[in-house]
Amino acid sequence: MPKSENIIAGLDIGTTKICCIIGEVRDEKEVDIIGIGTHPSRGLRKGVVVNIESTVESIKGAVEEAELMAGCEIDSVYVGIAGGHIKGFNSHGVIAVKNKEVSQFDIDRVLEAAQAVAIPPDREVIHIIPQEYILDEQEGIREPLGMSGVRLEAKVHIVTGAVTSAQNIVRSVNKAGLEVKDIVLEPLASSDAVLDRDEKELGVAMVDIGGGTSDLAIFFEESIKHTSVLAIGGNHITNDIAIGLRTPQAEAEKIKKTYGCAMTALVKKDDTIEVPSTGGRESRILSRQILSEIIEPRVEEMFHLIKREVEISGFSDLIASGVVLTGGAASMEGITDLAEKIFKLPVRRGFPKGIGGLVDVVSSPMYATSVGLILFGLKNHQHGKKPKLIDRNLFDKIFDRMKGWVEDFF
Repeated sequence: MPKSENIIAGLDIGTTKICCIIGEVRDEKEVDIIGIGTHPSRGLRKGVVVNIESTVESIKGAVEEAELMAGCEIDSVYVGIAGGHIKGFNSHGVIAVKNKEVSQFDIDRVLEAAQAVAIPPDREVIHIIPQEYILDEQEGIREPLGMSGVRLEAKVHIVTGAVTSAQNIVRSVNKAGLEVKDIVLEPLASSDAVLDRDEKELGVAMVDIGGGTSDLAIFFEESIKHTSVLAIGGNHITNDIAIGLRTPQAEAEKIKKTYGCAMTALVKKDDTIEVPSTGGRESRILSRQILSEIIEPRVEEMFHLIKREVEISGFSDLIASGVVLTGGAASMEGITDLAEKIFKLPVRRGFPKGIGGLVDVVSSPMYATSVGLILFGLKNHQHGKKPKLIDRNLFDKIFDRMKGWVEDFF
């Protein structure tokens, strides 16, 4: 049985499925996938918990399946968060360097200065991601530690989420008997698993199409420039199929996965599919082109919304290496062709990499987030970090500092 300190577990709490992946750390730099469990997700809508009890049961089902395959028990997990409540924005901080040499204390201070922005009390900071440091007007510095200078600036990307949504996810995981080691933004986790360093350097847009949401992350010069979560996903395609073909939701999902094609032009005219009817009526045989004609407009609408989000971000000219599609819906036939037509950029599917063990089992875009959570955990394991659950908001920090002043005074 693997040692518990070498075990990392990732839990992707999605709208349509909950996926738990267990990894075993090998020689500090690599991780082997040793267990995987998936369970239909009941209790979430558009990435947000709407029924805690149903969510807890689904989490337990996925975790038990993964534990059985791995032959070990887990007590803590890295959890992904998404949903329409997630908002990302860029910020900037400036400080004077003490002793004219940048220390870790200076780096911590400049990051704190960059996050000194007004955040509503109902929102929580989830990530503060440094983009670049500027030392005495010298731009593009990735790691300023030990450098000489007097003025240090930091450009950061701050990701915030609704406090209640984050708390409900943590509560659901705790009720399932697990501790949450850290909450990670899902597109950030997915990007760790599917993007190459060259793509991040040249500029890339990663689109993770989930069941209830589509996540967007834009990278340039190896740093994250923009994140957003759109409340549209694979479930909208399933609903259209269920209504258009007059078939139950569960059957519509199966038809989408088995026969779905995002471009009608790619479907042969004589291809047919069997469609189960509702109310015990007999199944019907329909042309596969009819199915594709239902799917194509919805996927097209999805990509136009994502394209508009890229344009609003102001980074549309910086994504020279194109678009990477991942998530469950990215496996659909013709989806990359349609994306290329709309984005007018090269498009590829993103498959998880950078792992060992059960590689064949997780080699699908639908496991990108779960594998990314494992890789995020591996980084923390390497640096010996004790991760904070969620960065506290400014009010808490000021309160703690004032408490310290009072203690010093007395």
